Amino acid sequence: MIIAHQPVMVDEVIAYLVTTPEGIYVDGTVGTGGHSLEICKRIAPKGRLICLDIDSASLQLARKRLALFGDRVKIIKESYAELDKVLKGIGVERVNGIFLDLGMSSYQLESSGRGFSFMKDEPLDMRMDQERTGTASRLVNTISMERLRGLLWDYAEERWAKLIARAVVEERRKAPISSSLRLARLVETTIPRRHHPRKRHPATKTFQAIRIAVNRELQNIAEFLEKAPLLLVNGGRLAVISYHSLEDRLVKQAFRRWEREEGTRPPLMRALEKKGLKPSQAEMDRNPRSRSAIMRVAERD
Repeated sequence: MIIAHQPVMVDEVIAYLVTTPEGIYVDGTVGTGGHSLEICKRIAPKGRLICLDIDSASLQLARKRLALFGDRVKIIKESYAELDKVLKGIGVERVNGIFLDLGMSSYQLESSGRGFSFMKDEPLDMRMDQERTGTASRLVNTISMERLRGLLWDYAEERWAKLIARAVVEERRKAPISSSLRLARLVETTIPRRHHPRKRHPATKTFQAIRIAVNRELQNIAEFLEKAPLLLVNGGRLAVISYHSLEDRLVKQAFRRWEREEGTRPPLMRALEKKGLKPSQAEMDRNPRSRSAIMRVAERD
Protein backbone atom coordinates (compact mmCIF):
# COMPACT_ATOMS: atom_id res chain seq x y z
CA MET A 1 0.00 0.00 0.00
CA ILE A 2 1.28 3.46 -0.93
CA ILE A 3 1.36 5.84 2.02
CA ALA A 4 -0.07 9.26 1.11
CA HIS A 5 2.50 11.97 1.79
CA GLN A 6 1.30 15.12 3.49
CA PRO A 7 3.14 18.09 1.99
CA VAL A 8 4.43 20.51 4.62
CA MET A 9 3.57 24.23 4.84
CA VAL A 10 1.61 24.23 1.58
CA ASP A 11 -0.14 27.56 2.18
CA GLU A 12 3.13 29.27 3.08
CA VAL A 13 4.90 27.82 0.03
CA ILE A 14 2.20 29.06 -2.34
CA ALA A 15 1.97 32.51 -0.73
CA TYR A 16 5.70 33.17 -0.95
CA LEU A 17 6.58 31.32 -4.16
CA VAL A 18 3.84 32.04 -6.71
CA THR A 19 4.09 35.78 -7.27
CA THR A 20 3.46 35.71 -11.04
CA PRO A 21 0.76 33.18 -12.00
CA GLU A 22 1.85 33.23 -15.66
CA GLY A 23 5.45 32.52 -14.73
CA ILE A 24 7.74 29.48 -14.83
CA TYR A 25 8.32 27.62 -11.59
CA VAL A 26 10.50 24.73 -10.48
CA ASP A 27 9.79 22.08 -7.89
CA GLY A 28 13.25 20.60 -7.48
CA THR A 29 12.11 17.83 -5.14
CA VAL A 30 8.75 16.82 -6.58
CA GLY A 31 8.55 13.48 -4.77
CA THR A 32 5.04 12.12 -5.20
CA GLY A 33 3.76 15.55 -6.25
CA GLY A 34 2.09 16.98 -3.14
CA HIS A 35 3.48 20.51 -3.36
CA SER A 36 3.50 20.48 -7.16
CA LEU A 37 -0.21 19.68 -7.26
CA GLU A 38 -0.98 22.78 -5.21
CA ILE A 39 1.42 24.97 -7.21
CA CYS A 40 -0.31 23.88 -10.43
CA LYS A 41 -3.68 24.91 -8.98
CA ARG A 42 -2.35 28.42 -8.34
CA ILE A 43 -0.53 29.16 -11.60
CA ALA A 44 -2.39 30.42 -14.65
CA PRO A 45 -3.06 28.30 -17.77
CA LYS A 46 -0.04 29.95 -19.40
CA GLY A 47 2.15 29.23 -16.39
CA ARG A 48 4.57 26.31 -16.34
CA LEU A 49 5.96 24.01 -13.69
CA ILE A 50 9.20 22.05 -14.08
CA CYS A 51 9.47 19.11 -11.70
CA LEU A 52 12.73 17.33 -10.83
CA ASP A 53 13.56 14.30 -8.72
CA ILE A 54 16.02 11.41 -8.77
CA ASP A 55 13.66 8.81 -7.32
CA SER A 56 12.10 6.98 -10.28
CA ALA A 57 9.34 5.36 -8.24
CA SER A 58 8.28 8.71 -6.77
CA LEU A 59 8.34 10.29 -10.23
CA GLN A 60 6.01 7.60 -11.54
CA LEU A 61 3.48 8.50 -8.85
CA ALA A 62 3.95 12.23 -9.51
CA ARG A 63 3.31 11.78 -13.24
CA LYS A 64 -0.03 10.12 -12.53
CA ARG A 65 -0.97 12.76 -10.00
CA LEU A 66 -0.10 15.72 -12.24
CA ALA A 67 -1.29 14.27 -15.56
CA LEU A 68 -4.48 16.39 -15.57
CA PHE A 69 -2.37 19.53 -16.04
CA GLY A 70 -1.04 18.29 -19.38
CA ASP A 71 1.90 20.10 -20.97
CA ARG A 72 1.86 22.83 -18.31
CA VAL A 73 3.97 20.41 -16.28
CA LYS A 74 7.31 18.96 -17.35
CA ILE A 75 8.73 16.13 -15.20
CA ILE A 76 12.42 15.28 -15.48
CA LYS A 77 14.53 12.69 -13.66
CA GLU A 78 17.47 14.75 -12.50
CA SER A 79 18.91 16.23 -9.32
CA TYR A 80 18.09 19.81 -8.40
CA ALA A 81 21.86 20.29 -8.13
CA GLU A 82 21.87 20.09 -11.95
CA LEU A 83 19.05 22.59 -12.43
CA ASP A 84 21.19 24.95 -14.49
CA LYS A 85 21.87 22.19 -17.03
CA VAL A 86 18.23 21.08 -17.04
CA LEU A 87 16.97 24.59 -17.79
CA LYS A 88 19.53 25.09 -20.53
CA GLY A 89 18.53 21.77 -22.07
CA ILE A 90 14.87 22.77 -22.36
CA GLY A 91 15.57 26.32 -23.51
CA VAL A 92 14.70 28.17 -20.30
CA GLU A 93 17.08 30.90 -19.19
CA ARG A 94 15.52 31.97 -15.89
CA VAL A 95 12.46 31.12 -13.81
CA ASN A 96 10.11 32.98 -11.47
CA GLY A 97 10.44 30.65 -8.52
CA ILE A 98 12.30 27.59 -7.26
CA PHE A 99 11.10 25.38 -4.44
CA LEU A 100 12.93 22.62 -2.54
CA ASP A 101 11.54 20.36 0.18
CA LEU A 102 14.59 18.60 1.57
CA GLY A 103 12.68 16.10 3.70
CA MET A 104 11.99 12.41 3.24
CA SER A 105 8.56 11.58 1.84
CA SER A 106 6.15 9.22 3.57
CA TYR A 107 6.37 7.02 0.48
CA GLN A 108 10.15 6.65 0.83
CA LEU A 109 9.94 5.92 4.54
CA GLU A 110 6.95 3.59 4.53
CA SER A 111 6.55 2.08 1.08
CA SER A 112 9.81 2.15 -0.88
CA GLY A 113 11.35 -0.92 0.77
CA ARG A 114 14.84 0.60 0.70
CA GLY A 115 15.69 0.59 4.38
CA PHE A 116 15.11 4.27 5.13
CA SER A 117 13.05 3.36 8.20
CA PHE A 118 14.58 1.88 11.33
CA MET A 119 11.19 0.35 12.19
CA LYS A 120 11.17 -2.22 9.37
CA ASP A 121 13.27 -5.16 8.28
CA GLU A 122 14.28 -4.09 4.77
CA PRO A 123 17.42 -4.27 2.61
CA LEU A 124 19.85 -1.59 3.76
CA ASP A 125 19.85 0.38 0.51
CA MET A 126 18.91 4.05 1.16
CA ARG A 127 19.59 5.17 -2.40
CA MET A 128 17.18 7.81 -3.64
CA ASP A 129 18.38 7.11 -7.17
CA GLN A 130 18.31 3.37 -7.78
CA GLU A 131 20.47 3.77 -10.87
CA ARG A 132 23.43 4.87 -8.77
CA THR A 133 25.88 2.43 -7.23
CA GLY A 134 26.87 2.51 -3.59
CA THR A 135 24.21 1.32 -1.15
CA ALA A 136 24.06 1.99 2.58
CA SER A 137 24.95 -1.66 3.16
CA ARG A 138 28.10 -1.29 1.11
CA LEU A 139 29.07 1.83 3.03
CA VAL A 140 28.39 0.32 6.45
CA ASN A 141 30.30 -2.86 5.65
CA THR A 142 33.39 -1.36 4.01
CA ILE A 143 34.03 2.03 5.58
CA SER A 144 36.76 2.32 8.22
CA MET A 145 35.76 2.77 11.85
CA GLU A 146 37.29 6.24 11.96
CA ARG A 147 35.54 7.40 8.82
CA LEU A 148 32.22 6.01 10.05
CA ARG A 149 32.69 7.87 13.31
CA GLY A 150 33.34 11.04 11.33
CA LEU A 151 30.22 10.59 9.19
CA LEU A 152 28.03 10.03 12.23
CA TRP A 153 29.32 13.22 13.82
CA ASP A 154 29.58 15.40 10.71
CA TYR A 155 26.20 14.44 9.24
CA ALA A 156 24.13 13.93 12.39
CA GLU A 157 26.11 15.31 15.33
CA GLU A 158 25.69 11.93 17.02
CA ARG A 159 27.34 12.13 20.45
CA TRP A 160 27.75 8.33 20.55
CA ALA A 161 29.49 8.23 17.15
CA LYS A 162 32.66 6.55 18.37
CA LEU A 163 30.80 3.85 20.30
CA ILE A 164 28.42 3.14 17.41
CA ALA A 165 31.24 2.99 14.85
CA ARG A 166 33.13 0.47 16.97
CA ALA A 167 30.00 -1.65 17.43
CA VAL A 168 29.30 -1.66 13.68
CA VAL A 169 32.82 -2.81 12.84
CA GLU A 170 32.64 -5.59 15.44
CA GLU A 171 29.19 -6.69 14.28
CA ARG A 172 30.05 -6.83 10.57
CA ARG A 173 32.93 -9.20 11.34
CA LYS A 174 30.29 -11.80 12.24
CA ALA A 175 28.30 -11.24 9.02
CA PRO A 176 27.67 -8.28 6.70
CA ILE A 177 25.04 -5.84 8.00
CA SER A 178 22.46 -5.95 5.23
CA SER A 179 19.13 -5.07 6.84
CA SER A 180 17.79 -1.84 8.31
CA LEU A 181 16.35 -3.57 11.36
CA ARG A 182 19.65 -5.23 12.25
CA LEU A 183 21.45 -1.89 12.08
CA ALA A 184 18.72 -0.17 14.10
CA ARG A 185 18.81 -2.81 16.83
CA LEU A 186 22.59 -2.64 16.95
CA VAL A 187 22.52 1.12 17.53
CA GLU A 188 19.69 0.78 20.03
CA THR A 189 21.63 -1.71 22.15
CA THR A 190 24.91 0.20 21.79
CA ILE A 191 23.69 3.53 23.16
CA PRO A 192 23.19 3.22 26.94
CA ARG A 193 19.45 2.93 27.64
CA ARG A 194 19.48 5.82 30.13
CA HIS A 195 20.67 8.05 27.28
CA HIS A 196 18.00 7.03 24.77
CA PRO A 197 16.11 10.07 23.44
CA ARG A 198 12.58 10.43 24.80
CA LYS A 199 10.80 11.38 21.58
CA ARG A 200 12.75 9.61 18.85
CA HIS A 201 14.32 6.25 18.11
CA PRO A 202 17.97 6.03 19.22
CA ALA A 203 19.00 5.06 15.67
CA THR A 204 17.49 8.21 14.11
CA LYS A 205 20.76 10.10 13.83
CA THR A 206 22.71 7.08 12.57
CA PHE A 207 20.19 6.51 9.78
CA GLN A 208 20.22 10.22 8.94
CA ALA A 209 24.01 10.30 8.64
CA ILE A 210 24.21 7.20 6.48
CA ARG A 211 21.39 8.37 4.19
CA ILE A 212 23.05 11.77 3.75
CA ALA A 213 26.38 10.13 2.90
CA VAL A 214 24.87 7.64 0.43
CA ASN A 215 22.97 10.35 -1.46
CA ARG A 216 25.50 13.21 -1.17
CA GLU A 217 22.70 15.35 0.21
CA LEU A 218 24.72 18.18 1.72
CA GLN A 219 26.99 18.38 -1.33
CA ASN A 220 23.92 18.65 -3.57
CA ILE A 221 22.48 21.47 -1.47
CA ALA A 222 25.76 23.37 -1.53
CA GLU A 223 26.15 22.95 -5.30
CA PHE A 224 22.58 24.10 -5.91
CA LEU A 225 22.93 27.19 -3.71
CA GLU A 226 25.96 28.31 -5.70
CA LYS A 227 23.83 28.40 -8.86
CA ALA A 228 20.36 29.36 -7.66
CA PRO A 229 20.50 33.20 -7.78
CA LEU A 230 21.49 33.30 -11.45
CA LEU A 231 18.58 31.00 -12.39
CA LEU A 232 15.94 33.45 -11.16
CA VAL A 233 14.45 36.50 -12.85
CA ASN A 234 14.56 39.79 -10.98
CA GLY A 235 11.89 39.46 -8.30
CA GLY A 236 12.03 35.67 -8.54
CA ARG A 237 11.99 33.71 -5.30
CA LEU A 238 13.70 30.69 -3.81
CA ALA A 239 11.89 28.78 -1.04
CA VAL A 240 13.60 25.94 0.82
CA ILE A 241 12.14 23.73 3.54
CA SER A 242 14.74 21.92 5.63
CA TYR A 243 14.35 19.53 8.54
CA HIS A 244 17.61 19.44 10.43
CA SER A 245 20.28 21.92 11.44
CA LEU A 246 22.89 20.83 8.87
CA GLU A 247 20.58 21.55 5.93
CA ASP A 248 19.25 24.76 7.43
CA ARG A 249 22.74 25.98 8.22
CA LEU A 250 23.77 25.72 4.56
CA VAL A 251 20.69 27.63 3.44
CA LYS A 252 21.03 30.30 6.12
CA GLN A 253 24.72 30.81 5.36
CA ALA A 254 23.99 31.18 1.64
CA PHE A 255 21.31 33.77 2.34
CA ARG A 256 23.71 35.78 4.52
CA ARG A 257 26.45 35.54 1.89
CA TRP A 258 24.10 36.81 -0.82
CA GLU A 259 23.09 39.79 1.30
CA ARG A 260 26.71 40.70 2.08
CA GLU A 261 27.39 40.69 -1.66
CA GLU A 262 24.42 42.94 -2.38
CA GLY A 263 26.55 45.49 -4.19
CA THR A 264 27.84 43.00 -6.75
CA ARG A 265 26.62 42.52 -10.31
CA PRO A 266 24.61 40.59 -11.25
CA PRO A 267 22.54 41.30 -8.15
CA LEU A 268 22.01 38.50 -5.68
CA MET A 269 19.29 37.86 -3.10
CA ARG A 270 17.71 39.15 0.09
CA ALA A 271 15.97 37.04 2.73
CA LEU A 272 12.28 37.80 3.19
CA GLU A 273 11.97 36.30 6.68
CA LYS A 274 15.12 36.68 8.78
CA LYS A 275 14.28 33.89 11.22
CA GLY A 276 12.58 31.55 8.78
CA LEU A 277 9.02 30.28 8.91
CA LYS A 278 7.70 27.40 11.02
CA PRO A 279 4.52 25.36 10.54
CA SER A 280 1.45 26.47 12.45
CA GLN A 281 0.56 24.64 15.66
CA ALA A 282 -2.49 23.22 13.89
CA GLU A 283 -0.31 21.72 11.16
CA MET A 284 2.16 20.27 13.65
CA ASP A 285 -0.74 18.66 15.53
CA ARG A 286 -2.14 17.28 12.28
CA ASN A 287 1.21 16.19 10.85
CA PRO A 288 3.85 15.55 13.55
CA ARG A 289 6.57 15.09 10.90
CA SER A 290 6.30 18.80 10.13
CA ARG A 291 7.52 19.80 13.60
CA SER A 292 11.18 20.11 12.63
CA ALA A 293 10.50 21.96 9.37
CA ILE A 294 11.74 25.48 8.74
CA MET A 295 11.19 27.38 5.50
CA ARG A 296 13.50 30.13 4.32
CA VAL A 297 12.66 32.38 1.41
CA ALA A 298 14.90 34.74 -0.56
CA GLU A 299 14.09 37.09 -3.43
CA ARG A 300 16.37 38.18 -6.23
CA ASP A 301 16.60 41.96 -6.44
